[in-house]
Amino acid sequence: MCGRFVSTTPSADLASLLDVTSWEPSEALAPSWNVAPTDPVSAVLERVDADTGEVQRQLRVLRWGLVPSWAKDRSGAARLINARSETVDQKPSFRRAFAARRCVIPADGYYEWRQVPAADGRKAYKQPYFLSTGGLMLMAGLYEFWRDASVPEDDPAAWLATTTILTTDATDRAGRVHDRMPMLVPRAELDDWLDPANRGREDLHDLLQRPADGDLRVRAVPTAVNRVSANGPELLTDAPDPLGLSD
Repeated sequence: MCGRFVSTTPSADLASLLDVTSWEPSEALAPSWNVAPTDPVSAVLERVDADTGEVQRQLRVLRWGLVPSWAKDRSGAARLINARSETVDQKPSFRRAFAARRCVIPADGYYEWRQVPAADGRKAYKQPYFLSTGGLMLMAGLYEFWRDASVPEDDPAAWLATTTILTTDATDRAGRVHDRMPMLVPRAELDDWLDPANRGREDLHDLLQRPADGDLRVRAVPTAVNRVSANGPELLTDAPDPLGLSD
């Protein structure tokens, strides 16, 4: 699972680094050290321009938690923050998006938790860990557009753009913290992953990889991360590791 992550790279830098051809500076998001489900996130995707017919690489703001286009309402978004890469092309909620609406969600790293048993008069608690490659991670994602039928179609509020992050079995050090981890798209494979005309199921799966082959950097961080409202670079400071899982 990937339920919280860190995203601090400025939009202008992402646009330059990932060869984005279309984005709105006014929509740039502030850095976040505690991105949570239903938050807005920056995503890179490719869409065919309705006027020119050309494919544009866009940097867009999506809401984290996918709402399928056929959903009756948006209430299930918080449950669809992740999609299992092993079955993503089979599940009704994801298979259409996997075929034609793929994206990447840039991140500095992500958080996972391990339960610390009660001891020495202290109650049990969840210890957060920050997992990263030490560089920018391009988490594989899918996106969808959902139409709110209660709002006129020409009203911008009628459309909701959402996303989900693909995950796989965790290995090596990451697997000691949690049994799932996000899938990444290598920079060299980005063109093929984003191409909406690329629909070969096996070929698409072959583009994905585990971050650092599963051997991620792992650090215990302050329990302040547990509060969704907490944010700031202090969340990434080193903290005592009661389970000895840090590098």
